[in-house]
Amino acid sequence: MRMSIPMSMKKEKALRPMNKKDPLRKCVGCGEPRSKKELIRVIKTPEDAVVLDSTGKKNGRGAYICPNPECLKKAKKSKGLERSLKISIPEEIYASLEKEMSTLEK
Repeated sequence: MRMSIPMSMKKEKALRPMNKKDPLRKCVGCGEPRSKKELIRVIKTPEDAVVLDSTGKKNGRGAYICPNPECLKKAKKSKGLERSLKISIPEEIYASLEKEMSTLEK
């Protein structure tokens, strides 16, 4: 036996404005939760390349980091990016990420 919802409740639900929440993600450097829009997404592509994803929509395993060079240093020291992306990251990649981050800040 199905229970029906009274029509007045259906109308009330339809008239309520939808509150979209901005998803929160943790920075792999400082561990602070922030909105997805405030963070930079770093991805491991299916070809095992590590790149910055400025659009936030590229395919691949992602990790989020604050646009602060200090957070990148913390992530490097604690190997936060390596754990999140499940890949060992060579020094050249960190250097290129730091360079790309500095261009994003300007």
